[in-house]
Amino acid sequence: MKRPSVHHLLLFTLCVYHMFTGNIHINNVMAFDLNTITFDQGYTPLFSDFNIDRSQDDTRVRLLLNRQSGCGIISTDYYNYGFFSAKIKLPMEKTPGIVVAFYTSNVDMFPKTHDELDVEFLGNARGWTFQTNVYGNGSTTRGREERYRLWFDPSKEFHRYSILWTRNKIIFYVDEIPIREVMRDAGMGGDYPSKPMSSYATVWDASTWATGGGRHKVNYCFEPFTSELQDLVLQGCPVDPIDATSTNCLDAIDELEASEFATITPRQRQAKKWFREKYMYYSYCYDRRRYPSPLPECLLVSSEEELFKTNGRLKNPQQFQQYWHSPGESQRQPEMTAAY
Repeated sequence: MKRPSVHHLLLFTLCVYHMFTGNIHINNVMAFDLNTITFDQGYTPLFSDFNIDRSQDDTRVRLLLNRQSGCGIISTDYYNYGFFSAKIKLPMEKTPGIVVAFYTSNVDMFPKTHDELDVEFLGNARGWTFQTNVYGNGSTTRGREERYRLWFDPSKEFHRYSILWTRNKIIFYVDEIPIREVMRDAGMGGDYPSKPMSSYATVWDASTWATGGGRHKVNYCFEPFTSELQDLVLQGCPVDPIDATSTNCLDAIDELEASEFATITPRQRQAKKWFREKYMYYSYCYDRRRYPSPLPECLLVSSEEELFKTNGRLKNPQQFQQYWHSPGESQRQPEMTAAY
């Protein structure tokens, strides 16, 4: 029998190392201890309530998109900073042109100077991608979007998506992994969201732009397209959006900023680095064509920056990792789901 060479032994050792180190950041990030609410305790229909299906115990809601309409829900209160979270499962297949959004906004109260924090899932022929964005004081001409893929199929099971918004930082989470952190910088001025916002969830037809720049439309032969939400969380200080100072929110804000999800642990920092280097495929912070000088809140990370071209897109998209395939394809998915 031929003995393995030193070269082969080294390759084997590296494979074993990456197999375990690739998982450790995810498997060891523990779940948050959250107080969930029923739909009626925090939300109300936003539009097309005929496409909103609530479970009998009111802990789960299904949002449908069909030929008639999409639909949406909105929190019954505005919040002066808060933590907004839900476990979400996306429509399963034939999803080009579809957008499922979980976000905060005050556009109904301040249409020209609104604030917004977005998590938007974009349908695609090979599964879902998603993006996050930050707007303050109507700063829509200065988009701050980042775009990503996921290490799991978000249509197969529920995963938690969360937005933390405080006086000094914004953190977007997938499960308990902080995928993006925006620290408030004085140079942002009014671009940092500061007015009370509501929480929203919507599903809608975005055929004009969502997939391939509008080349791929929603195929209603496969309707209805169903997005499900459960384990809803709304934590913050409810206020009057016109007169937020009429409510003393200092204690509630202090409690929010002392919560476990307001501080990123060393383990979570490792997971954040792992996610961003493997699954982020666009960042405005590295887009020199759009912003020759990075916007003031951008903290450039050399291990990220070396992955991107001057247009903010990956130099080598072929090495971009995607561990799940669209329905009908088979591929082993490593166990990288956060512990619950």
